[in-house]
Amino acid sequence: MSDPRERPGAVAESRPRNDTAAAPAIVFDDVHLSFDEKVILRGVSFVLEPGHMKVILGASGAGKSTTLRLILGLLKPDRGEVWVNGRRVDQLSESELLEVRADLGMVFQEGALFDSFTVRENAGYRLYEESRMPLDDVDARVEEVLGFVGLADFADRMPSELSGGQRRRVAIARAMASRPKILLYDEPTTGLDPITALTVDDEIIKLRDLEGVSSIVVTHQLRDAFHIATRMARRAGPRVEFIDAPPERLQQTEFIMLRDGQVAFEGPADALRRTGDQYLRAFLS
Repeated sequence: MSDPRERPGAVAESRPRNDTAAAPAIVFDDVHLSFDEKVILRGVSFVLEPGHMKVILGASGAGKSTTLRLILGLLKPDRGEVWVNGRRVDQLSESELLEVRADLGMVFQEGALFDSFTVRENAGYRLYEESRMPLDDVDARVEEVLGFVGLADFADRMPSELSGGQRRRVAIARAMASRPKILLYDEPTTGLDPITALTVDDEIIKLRDLEGVSSIVVTHQLRDAFHIATRMARRAGPRVEFIDAPPERLQQTEFIMLRDGQVAFEGPADALRRTGDQYLRAFLS
C-alpha cells in the first residue's frame, strides 16, 4: 500500500515490525462487521499516528463504540484488518490480546469506578492488582496521576463524595496510571454540564499534548469535540495553560464521521466546518 498521507481513506503498510515504536498507533484496513443481518461497518479504513487524536462522530448506531471494541479485541471483524501498535489484533489469542491491552487505557461513559474503593485505590487499581511494581512506586505513580488531573487532595475520598466531573477525571487518572501509549474515550462528557465537561476535555488535551498519548475520542457532543480539536495545552512554568492550537497542531487531531457504517468524512476541524456535504452540515447544525 502507499503512504496513507498520499490519498484519503488509504492505510499504511500494515505488516509486523520489529520496531513497534515506529508503527502507527492504530490501523483499520477495510474493516467490515455485521451482527446477523445488520451491517455495522462497511469497509472502514483509517490510520492513527503516534501522539495524534481521532474524534469519531456519528448518529446513534453508526458504529462509533463498536470501533473501540474492535481495537480492544472484544470483537473481531468479518473482513479486514485491525492493527494496534504494530500488532494485528484480529488474529491474536486471548493471552496475546492481554499484552496489547496492557498498552491501552479506556475511559468509559460513566467512569465505571468501584464504589467501595477510595479515589486512590480506583486510580491505582490496575497497578495494585496487575503489576509487579513495588508498592512505594505504585503509590508515587498514583499520587502523580491524581495531581495531573487536579485531584491530589481527594485521594482518600470515596466516589460517592465526588461530582460527576471529578469521577470522570478519576477514570482518566486510572486509565493513564500504567502509562499506556493509547487512550480510548467512550462518550467521556455525556451527562455533564457544559462547564464541567470542559474540565474533562482539558484533561484529554493535556494527555495528548503533554504526555504524547495517542487517542480516540468517541462522542456526540459537538462542543466538546471542537474544543478538544482546536485547543492546545502547554507548560508555563509550574502551570499548564490552554491556547488556540496553531495551524500545524490542528492537523494532529482529525474528525472521522461515520455514516451508514462508512467513513463519510475524515479531516481536521477547519475542513469539517467548511464541508459542503448537506448531511454533514445538518449534523453539525
